[in-house]
Amino acid sequence: MNFFKLKNFNFQKVGKEVLQIEREGLDQLDQYINENFTDTCELIYQCRGKVVIMGMGKSGHIAKKIASTFSSTGTPSFFLHPAEASHGDLGMIGNNDVILAISNSGESLEILALIPLLRYRQIPLIAITGHEKSTIACFAKIHLCVKVPQEACSLGLAPTSSTTATLVMGDALAVALLKSRGFTQEDFALSHPGGALGRKLLMRVDDIMCSGDDLPCIHPNAYLREAVLEMTSKKMGIIVICDHKKNIEGVFTNSDLRKVFNDNIDIHRSHIANVMTPRGISVRPGTLAIEALNTMKKHNITSIIISDQNQLIGLVHIHDIYQAGII
Repeated sequence: MNFFKLKNFNFQKVGKEVLQIEREGLDQLDQYINENFTDTCELIYQCRGKVVIMGMGKSGHIAKKIASTFSSTGTPSFFLHPAEASHGDLGMIGNNDVILAISNSGESLEILALIPLLRYRQIPLIAITGHEKSTIACFAKIHLCVKVPQEACSLGLAPTSSTTATLVMGDALAVALLKSRGFTQEDFALSHPGGALGRKLLMRVDDIMCSGDDLPCIHPNAYLREAVLEMTSKKMGIIVICDHKKNIEGVFTNSDLRKVFNDNIDIHRSHIANVMTPRGISVRPGTLAIEALNTMKKHNITSIIISDQNQLIGLVHIHDIYQAGII
């Protein structure tokens, strides 16, 4: 594809200048991780309700991201549009909630309009602004400053460095709270069941195993021919040999079948019990699918038995784990 090239303009130079300006803005944040930051974390930590985050324009977009990060890391939170709040949505705020208002200027009219009612309801207000003496900052119970030397926009108008600084301050709060709560990978997975990490930490073999009539299994007295037909019809590359009470006696796999042919064993006269591999590799019900996969890799097998006290419960093929999107 042919692109029109703008002569005498260096896009890379401008891009690197933006990065430098935004880095300088972030360097300023270190001084604002102070007692106010500690007070903010403690107030949110002790909050018995939710953290309601609001902001207008670009600050609103940043507020949505911070609310999402909070919620996924153990701090229940949601975004509330300040203008909509004045027209009924203020009812979404509970008496045990905490408000986190974001405004770079600290003078957003839509947020200022809400302050009298918030004060009347005695709902704590935390403000994140770029101006310590702004109206919103002065009304807030706690103020977090995110002042930056300049915006990366050459006009000094488009929110760039300031929104980056606000987003990073939000991340700092979220991670500080996460660590203080002892939030674990398992906790994270509970709010991310649709993601790869969530599936890895939540999905059990019970969720993906084949069971019941779909299980390839046969009695040890069966002829090898019957076992081969049963194994190939279920298309798992394995058959479990068990008695009438489903007690496992052994397994027979595709590799065992190749050995049978190499040894010229008569599949019509030989019993499956004579050529099976005793026991087989198994895991218990409730085992994480990722742990079952690791066991399969360790033993270089493609299917694993799910058993309880040697009684056959199910079977998981390695393809089942891959198809579940665990890795």
